[in-house]
Amino acid sequence: MTTTMLDRDAIKQKYAEERAKRLRPDGNAQYQRLSGKFEDLSVDPHTPFQERDPVKDHVTFAFIGAGFSGVVVGARLKEAGIHDFRLIDKAGGVGGTWYWNRYPGARCDTAAMIYLPLLEETGYIPTEKYVRGPEIRAHCERIASQYRLHDKALFHTEVKTIEWQEKARVWRITTDRGDDFTAKYLGMGTGPLHIAKLPGIPGIETFAGKSFHTSRWDYDYTGGDAEGAPMDKLADKRVAIIGTGATSIQCIPPLAKSAKQLFVFQRTPSSVDVRGNHPIDPAWFKSMARPGWQKRWMDNFVENTGGGLPSEDLINDGWTEISRRTRQKALKGTPLWLARLVMRLRRRLKRSPAQQEIARMKAAFDEADFEMMEQIRARVDAVVEDQNTAQKLKAWYARLCKRPCFSDEYLPAFNSPNTTLVDTDGKGVERIDETGLVANGKHYEVECIIYASGFEYGANFQLKTGFDLKGRGGKMLSEHWGNGLRTLHGIHVYGFPNLFAVQMNQAANYALNIPHNIVDHAETIAQVIKHAEAAGFAEVEPTRESEGAWVNLILTTGPSLIASPDCTPGFWNNEGQGWSKEFRQSQGHPGGPKAFFDHMNEWRADGDFKGLHFAK
Repeated sequence: MTTTMLDRDAIKQKYAEERAKRLRPDGNAQYQRLSGKFEDLSVDPHTPFQERDPVKDHVTFAFIGAGFSGVVVGARLKEAGIHDFRLIDKAGGVGGTWYWNRYPGARCDTAAMIYLPLLEETGYIPTEKYVRGPEIRAHCERIASQYRLHDKALFHTEVKTIEWQEKARVWRITTDRGDDFTAKYLGMGTGPLHIAKLPGIPGIETFAGKSFHTSRWDYDYTGGDAEGAPMDKLADKRVAIIGTGATSIQCIPPLAKSAKQLFVFQRTPSSVDVRGNHPIDPAWFKSMARPGWQKRWMDNFVENTGGGLPSEDLINDGWTEISRRTRQKALKGTPLWLARLVMRLRRRLKRSPAQQEIARMKAAFDEADFEMMEQIRARVDAVVEDQNTAQKLKAWYARLCKRPCFSDEYLPAFNSPNTTLVDTDGKGVERIDETGLVANGKHYEVECIIYASGFEYGANFQLKTGFDLKGRGGKMLSEHWGNGLRTLHGIHVYGFPNLFAVQMNQAANYALNIPHNIVDHAETIAQVIKHAEAAGFAEVEPTRESEGAWVNLILTTGPSLIASPDCTPGFWNNEGQGWSKEFRQSQGHPGGPKAFFDHMNEWRADGDFKGLHFAK
């Protein structure tokens, strides 16, 4: 279907109407933590707790978090000659999000070739284009084993206090296991997806049946396992799942095959495009995997999704398709060589795109997006047999308003007679009682409620981590960040020597392949530490001026296509609450992920680490 056949004004009006249904004055406060009745859901069900003696020693580098951030930073530091490295994590092993997320059907939604870090270093060949959760978790273990990151790791351990010791010039760390040790350098990679949240539904604690969050999947109750065995214990159960985001798109198909009756409660439908997964041919992989291949692939993905004009699309999936269409609409006959020349000249002269060019690109994106979303909605009609259900499963918003989903099994699941979509017209479940849920004024009696309600993506760092840091002069990090995030490159913090954060904010925020940001940060951290150690420096931190300049740059970032306040509310756009100064200050480089990575490549290549102060 072409845009000439579309009524754009009618579509925009429909988008606005659907958005209005989801607006709530409480924003992120509509969710609650795993507390009270749900406190037990915070316990690790995967690895037995083991008693150990408290640790009271010193390490060169301590890193909080054992997900991708922890293992990749650890690997890069080991390569740089820093072998005295310690991981600390509340989980029973490495993996981070993928340690906890063992729900049925879990898999990555960007291609494994760019999602799994350090493939080149480990020599591992992914089995599929989009690999399953167990394979991702196993790859984390592979990295940790190859680089011996388990040696001094502290698992099932939560940090209590962290304090900079002025005289000794080290960080002192205490934990809930009685540990009291020091580290010259400290890293934080607690991630945006590890504190599970629940919907704030009245009566949520009164339900007498079984309930759990998807990140704490109870296979003892459902049967089956994370490897894909059938959940045979649900054969006589009426099950409800709340949420239709990325997690539900993956776990609803196996639930539909297992449960006696499945009720899917939806506020806003997800945009679900073709997955097109396939096995990776080892012979092809080996012929392709020349030195530096993974960085080329990661860079190519960013160029194809973040404003570049690449000559090829190595990934060739739904993520890059919208950008291909946008470029085609924007160029409209302009030779590609000429467009690339203009972009190179602009970068050399450090000129930003003119307003008219920005408007032209926005119009091109809208045109391409209208076409693509119409195709996605038409796919629902083609797959889902019940017309009423199909209408309720159609996403009415721009594609990047919410994280796009891809599945070849999700839509067909609603053709199963045991699977019922309960669309709440944006309002959500009204209340929960001892025997079930009430939505649209109707009571649904169930034996099990599964919460696919995500994680605390927007919470401040102290709420997400459970600890604070006391830096130079006794200043707390929560105080330094009291009026909004302040860093240099999203990594370094003034007044907190030898501290390194691995995060998306004030870095490559909204990079559609999150591990790219992690790998880039790890490269920066390793180079800075290697330089400091070789020169005999005791401290490294950004200057006040460099941190301030970086924050001011971030504040020039305006609402993007992803986080637009006009979008349907979600975690990407502050639940539709608008661009407050604090929210704006937590954004990424104003030029987007590609501009951030380009900046960091130049910054590292210069070798003088501009903006950092080293002290002996």
